Amino acid sequence: MAFDYDKYIRPGKLPHIWCPGCGHGIVMKGLIRAIDTCGLEKNNTAIVSGIGCASRLPGYLDFCTLHTAHGRAAAFATGVKMAKPEMNVILVGGDGDGTAIGGNHFIHACRRNIDMTYIIMNNNIYGMTGGQFSPCTPTGAKASTTPYGNPDPAFDVAKLAIGAGATFVARGTAYHATQIDKLIAEAIQHKGFSVVEILDDCPTTYGRRNKFKSVIEMMNRLKDVAVPIKAAEKMSAEQLEGKIITGVLYKEERPNYTDEYAKVIARAK
Repeated sequence: MAFDYDKYIRPGKLPHIWCPGCGHGIVMKGLIRAIDTCGLEKNNTAIVSGIGCASRLPGYLDFCTLHTAHGRAAAFATGVKMAKPEMNVILVGGDGDGTAIGGNHFIHACRRNIDMTYIIMNNNIYGMTGGQFSPCTPTGAKASTTPYGNPDPAFDVAKLAIGAGATFVARGTAYHATQIDKLIAEAIQHKGFSVVEILDDCPTTYGRRNKFKSVIEMMNRLKDVAVPIKAAEKMSAEQLEGKIITGVLYKEERPNYTDEYAKVIARAK
């Protein structure tokens, strides 16, 4: 039986605004399937985003949603979770929104280990706001603000999240669509701050500028560079050169912030 996406989509919101070949729709389908797997109630689930192509995602979903200021998704989501700890809180956004203007909020949400899930769609660029380079643009790649090649080293979002204190970190790609819902479902079920990075190419402001011939070529690149973590454990450093490890990269159990803050309130009373 075909999966019924319609019950999770706001009436009259489709077709979406994403470019042909963009993987954000694939990620949205994965998120919907994960929510269905976890049995989350619409009225008890908040989906929060900032600004950008990826951040338009909550507008299509029939849940409690917040489309907030650029880079401030984690701050707004923290407010929701602190005010209503019983709510399921999911953040979505791009690499620019999450790790550039929102980078400070991101690392402190990781540090606090707030019980939320952050899905970062990493397409290596500021797609909607002008094609500027982001902290995840590969060194040497072209953007509207780096027409001769990006001189900066790129962030590794997963390592950044682990280093900042997130207790669940996973990575997938838009090519490996059937893996996305499984990673997101496990992230939602984890008690603590969960980060799921999805490598998700932008065919318009990144692909054209960097001479990719087609969306198919970009998708095949994701297929070729991705290595499941179990396979990576058996590979040498030389074999992993230029590859990106996917799957659940880190997981630990640690007290989450909302529970610890509740203890502070109890002591204050």
